[in-house]
Amino acid sequence: MKILVCISHVPDTTTKIQFEADKSGLNKAGVTFIINPYCEYGLSKAIGFQEEGKNITGITAICVGGPEVEPTLRKALAIGADDAVRIDANAGDSAFVARQIADYARGKDFSIIFTGKESIDFNGALVPGMLAEYLGLPFVSFATEMDLIAHERARFKREIDGGEEIVETALPVVVSCQKGIAEWRIPNMRGIMAARKKPLAVVSPTAVKDYTPTVSFDYPPAKGSCQYFEPANASGLVTALVNKGLI
Repeated sequence: MKILVCISHVPDTTTKIQFEADKSGLNKAGVTFIINPYCEYGLSKAIGFQEEGKNITGITAICVGGPEVEPTLRKALAIGADDAVRIDANAGDSAFVARQIADYARGKDFSIIFTGKESIDFNGALVPGMLAEYLGLPFVSFATEMDLIAHERARFKREIDGGEEIVETALPVVVSCQKGIAEWRIPNMRGIMAARKKPLAVVSPTAVKDYTPTVSFDYPPAKGSCQYFEPANASGLVTALVNKGLI
């Protein structure tokens, strides 16, 4: 059973966001990049299955990006992935990224494809569902638990509005992961040394249209002032809302 783990290369959560002067993109000077935390849950779950003797024959980490993403992939190898793949293209919109990964994965007999529920930079949560659609596979989103059961099937617990849901599906499957499905792992020195010798393949992208090119980046508008009304002044609140055309 082979597992593909999709990795997003994202700024560290403590990064102070600065844009280029022309607002064409993130100013990356001095920015530390990491494995997207939600993707790391998927990687940790894959390694856990391998350690539990679930007949995992290989764990491949994959990322769409230029040479700058290779240290992130090397960290995935240090944590425990067996090999890594870099699709040599600048990550465009969600459809572009999902299509690139799907074109690579098609025909390679991956039983499980793990993704994060979203990336912490754009927070789109679009790639996992698109990837499943392109591959024609079942999709389980926002998974907090996963167990492999008999007859090439898996059982999941996932978050839904107001509660949790238990679902079961046949493999292969695309799974978007979030907190709860596994615990993050810290690479040890042995893993870091081993990662240097593990294969990291670079493959050419397929010809895919980028449907939503970025025009510019900007900050959200600053918060306006807030007007307070005492509980006894309900009529003042109503008058203010009427004057603003809100009621």
